[in-house]
Amino acid sequence: MSIKELGAPKLVCGMGINDADYVVMKRETIGYVNGKRKQKTVWVCRYYNTWVKMLERCYSAKYQERNPTYKGCSVSNDWLKFSNFKSWMEKQDWEGKQLDKDLLFEGNKTYSAETCVFISPMVNTFVNDSGATRGKWKIGVYWDKGTNRFKSQCRNPFTGKTEHLGRFDSEQEAHNAWLKRKLELAHELAATQEDPRVAEALIARYSNYKHK
Repeated sequence: MSIKELGAPKLVCGMGINDADYVVMKRETIGYVNGKRKQKTVWVCRYYNTWVKMLERCYSAKYQERNPTYKGCSVSNDWLKFSNFKSWMEKQDWEGKQLDKDLLFEGNKTYSAETCVFISPMVNTFVNDSGATRGKWKIGVYWDKGTNRFKSQCRNPFTGKTEHLGRFDSEQEAHNAWLKRKLELAHELAATQEDPRVAEALIARYSNYKHK
């Protein structure tokens, strides 16, 4: 039997079942327009908000139009029920962090208790290779018209600044310079993580890096 056949009230993003036994969102009236009441949201349960955003990434066509990398993603069957997701999230170190589905298992497209972990914004930014926007060269590589050579650079997550690593005769040499520095930074970032799974995944990702 599918989720839609369970007889639940209105589904969230067409898939999720909000089975919370408490109010997950509070709204207040701010006025009336053409006789219709206009409201705004003044509070949303953090567990519910995280759950809904996860569902949107997987099942909202509008969201995927803006973020095509989420096409093909899905949520595990048990997490389609809010209470199951909330029970898992309550046991996690989630304050100030973001839900991630593919740090522990690179390339994973399913949100589940087995594959997900909460990571800091710094870690999330560090592992995002911006593949859709970085251009035709390998990651970390740019063409320097002034010298007619390839230049390499890498963003330092601690300083927030871009480090220039030099200019090279080949794209591969420039990419290798980026990867060397990226692995050094991955070790430094891993040393600051309390979750050993996150630390190990950071180092493994750039120790066994394959250009995409």
